[in-house]
Amino acid sequence: MDALEILTNLDHVFPYFQPIFSADEQKIIAYEVLGRYEAEDEIISLGSFFHDEEIPDEYKFEVDMLIVKKALEKAIHQLDQDVSIFLNRNADLLMYGNGEPFLQELLEFEKKGFSLHRVVLEISERNYQGDLAQFDHLLQYYRTYGIKIAISSINRQSHYIDRIGQLKPDIININLEALKSTAVGTNYHNVLFSLSLLARKIGATLLFENIEMSYQLQFAWKNGGRYYQGYYLQPPEPEFLSSDILKSRLKEKFRDFISYEKRKLETVYLTAESFQAKVQEVVNKNKRAGYDELFQSMAKEMDQIAFRMYICDEDGFQKSANMFKGQDGWFIQKEYEHKNWSWRPYFLENIIKMRNEQKGILSDLYSDIETGETIRTFSFPISGSEYLFIDISYQYLFEHDQLL
Repeated sequence: MDALEILTNLDHVFPYFQPIFSADEQKIIAYEVLGRYEAEDEIISLGSFFHDEEIPDEYKFEVDMLIVKKALEKAIHQLDQDVSIFLNRNADLLMYGNGEPFLQELLEFEKKGFSLHRVVLEISERNYQGDLAQFDHLLQYYRTYGIKIAISSINRQSHYIDRIGQLKPDIININLEALKSTAVGTNYHNVLFSLSLLARKIGATLLFENIEMSYQLQFAWKNGGRYYQGYYLQPPEPEFLSSDILKSRLKEKFRDFISYEKRKLETVYLTAESFQAKVQEVVNKNKRAGYDELFQSMAKEMDQIAFRMYICDEDGFQKSANMFKGQDGWFIQKEYEHKNWSWRPYFLENIIKMRNEQKGILSDLYSDIETGETIRTFSFPISGSEYLFIDISYQYLFEHDQLL
């Protein structure tokens, strides 16, 4: 699309609206504004126009503000006041005129009755070469007017997590496009899970974008997503929709997700109970035995389940060597004795829990540092000062897939 053609036919420029749905209310809570151009018999996205670095910022700003004005004018007359508007702004465009022209246009709409608390700026810093401190100052200035900030989709930039910490956005956008690839492994899932924990810590909401299949919606729901968007739910449209258009469908989907997750949790609970009984019996039979005898007995009982076991004190110092299962069977790894594991997440918390409840704990899924495989660990209080740790193999988890 020729930029000059767009600039000389601005009456052909108009907004499209893609709805954003909420998990808690199962209804449309916002619309993202997207630029479109009518050329003869087809509607063309203006995405390439705004991403073209050859086009001067003043031309982009003119077209962008026309789209924003038409969108907000329509929202004032046709949209409920509890529905927000998401506006995409890259850093260069936002900094045009030091950000003042854009703000003044928004303030004009506030005078007409459109609250700026309904405005969410979806920020992209891709290829931005300007002063980040000045950019951050502008965002904080916008926030004083009630405008919310969403940081754009997760990417491979190394400073992404740093920027989340610096900006403390109201919303973190996560692009699920990568989830379509079969090459995406456990690490991708773990990164997104970590991001959901970060969002919870800073009080941000997760918005999952580009949902095109049911399993992506389930993934978003399971990983703390409150807001959802994508063609699987609703494509961009020129008009606003009924806020409850997918309410019954989403309720049904969530019931399916909840039922599936409850079955998995029940399996984890029953597995932990089974391990508790097995380990308790072996420990009781070997109360007077040394570590080697205990491990030998435990290895027989857990041979098809575990691949590593060791004993720590309540401060995380390893009191035994590792008992490790290799290709040729179980063997001792003496070099691990006296190592400390208290730095591991949840270690001390689980120690206190086991000490108080006198019961074992089956961990969540995680990647083993040495093998790189996805595993779980069953921890068990042997006495008031000794705790047994049994690492469960991926093979066992795979054979009991409800544990994965």
